[in-house]
Formats: sequence, structure tokens, C-alpha cells
Amino acid sequence: MQKQHILALDGLRGMAAMAIVIFHFMEWIFPQFEDNVIGHGFLAVDFFFCLSGFVMGYAYDDRIKSMSLSHFFIVRLIRLQPLVIIGSVLGLIGLLWAPYSAAEPKGISEYFQLFIYSILLIPYPVMEEKAFNLFSLNAPAWSLFWEYVANVIYALFLVRITTKYIFIIVALAAMAIIYTSYSYGNLAGGWSIDNWEVGGIRLAYSFCAGLLIYRRQWIISNAFGYLFPVSLLTLALLMPFTSINWLVESLIVLFLFPLIVAIGAGTSTPKGIQPFSAFLGAISYPLYMTHYAAIWIFGDYLQSAAFQESHLPFIVIGGSIGLILFAYLIMKVVDIPIRKYLTKRYLRIT
Repeated sequence: MQKQHILALDGLRGMAAMAIVIFHFMEWIFPQFEDNVIGHGFLAVDFFFCLSGFVMGYAYDDRIKSMSLSHFFIVRLIRLQPLVIIGSVLGLIGLLWAPYSAAEPKGISEYFQLFIYSILLIPYPVMEEKAFNLFSLNAPAWSLFWEYVANVIYALFLVRITTKYIFIIVALAAMAIIYTSYSYGNLAGGWSIDNWEVGGIRLAYSFCAGLLIYRRQWIISNAFGYLFPVSLLTLALLMPFTSINWLVESLIVLFLFPLIVAIGAGTSTPKGIQPFSAFLGAISYPLYMTHYAAIWIFGDYLQSAAFQESHLPFIVIGGSIGLILFAYLIMKVVDIPIRKYLTKRYLRIT
């Protein structure tokens, strides 16, 4: 596959990350999903999982058998863990600063405990004021927990089995997706002590579906252009709620997201927007892992005496742009230098 295919998928990943940021702002303003213009924004995580499965197959299927497991896991740790720690540091700063929070301050030992569990990605849902998130310092880290699970299962199991067994896993996970969506009324779970298992179900289907697309080379060569899969992704996240929302979200995850990945992998990215697409892909993970401390502060602000409704458009729009710029800064100044150092220190190849 040519480089342009990856660029298209990078751009889609960046669009999904920005959608998550906007969704997190908007869910504080409109707690009911059906009132939220981007009420399906949480489904961007399922799209991430599907992309992750495809990219994992693309990046490692042909070479992981010649790598030691320790080498593979070091590579993945270097790629993922620095931003897990950076996100935890930012979350701790936000919790300590908390200019609009009405919650009682905690003791040093409690803050230390929260931080250690957070950087080790050990679920620790103890804060009622944070809705018992699995990761109180950085709520989106729940999906990184499952991403690590996927990496381990891929290296130990999925890379060694044929597509026949991947089909079976995908079919079983699809049934679990439908049952879960019907039971909860949506697929928004995975982040809390009350719905933690939903994260594993969402991962199982979407990651394996993405891997299957790569393994079977279900790549749809097309001349639609980059904007077509972007439009499909946007429509999926902005789709209005209906009385059969559970079915609509199931169909989006089961069919539309894998289709978008297949189309995106087979389309071309015009030269004029290739740098922009590469930029979106580069900031997608830093943006996802660094934005939520600001979201907690925003949520506290909405419930404080300082809140003014007229400020909301400026906060949401300006905040989203500011978080994108901040993510880029973190990537360039902190994340990339750390990863370069760790790669040079612990790996012989870059």
C-alpha cells in the first residue's frame, strides 16, 4: 500500500480526535445525548479501535514474528506511555488547581495514589465528583487501557491465528455489541465503574474488524477523494437520535466504521492537503490524551457562580482551538523528544 493511504487514515484519526474534544465540551452543556448536536461523538472511540486494528496489522503482521516479544512491547510502550504520563500530570495539576471546584481538597497520600494508578493505567474509580471514572485524573485513558490489552492479545494470540478465527471473534463480538447497545440504549460505556465491561466489548469488535480488513485486504480502491470518508465519519457522529438509537449505533460501529476504514485506505489524499492530513494524524493521540484536564475545569465552571451562558460559544470554540495548539506544543516539545531518547536508549532501530 502506498503512503497516501496511511495519510488519509491519519487525517480521519485527527478528525475523530477533534470530534471527541468537542463532544466532551458539549456533553457538559447538554448532558442528554439526544440534545447534543454531536451526541454520537463517543463513537469516535470505536473508530479509533477499528483504525488501530488495521494499522496494527499493517505495521506489524509482516515483521512481528521476527521480533522478540520484549522488543515489540518496548516499541509500543515508547509510543503510548509518555502521553499516558503527561496526561496524568496535567490531570493532577487540574485537580490541584481546580479554580471552580467545590469539592473538598484531598490529602497528599490520596493525590499520590491517584497519580500512581493513573500512570500505570490501573483502573481506580474512587472519586464520586468525577462520576467514578476509571481514571479520575484523565478520563479518556480508559480507552488506552483497552488499547494496551489489544496490544498484548495481538502479540500473544491474534498474530498467530488465521483469518478464519478472526472471523469467529468478530462475529461473537458483533452479537455482544448489539446486545450491549440494546441493553444500555447506546454504546457510550467503558469509562466508568458502572459500565467498564462495555469497553472490552467495543474493543473486541472494532479492533478485530480493523485487523480483518487488513488481513483480507478489503481495501476499496476509489476515486472519491479524502473528503468522502471524512463526510461519512462526520455524518455518523452528527446523526440525530431516534427511538431505535441502539440499532443505529450498532450499525454504525458494525458496518459504517469498517467501511470508512476500507474506503480511506483505498483513496488518495491530494498533495495540497497531505501536510494537513499528516498534521491531524500527528496530533490525534496528543490531543486525545491532554485535553481532559481542561474539560474537568470547564465542567466545574458550568456549576459555579462565575458561569455566564453568553461565554459558552467563545469557551467551546476558543478552547477547542487552544487545546489543539496545546497538543501540538506538547507533541513537539515533550512527547517527540522523550520518544526519541527512549528509542535511542532502549532500541537498536528507530
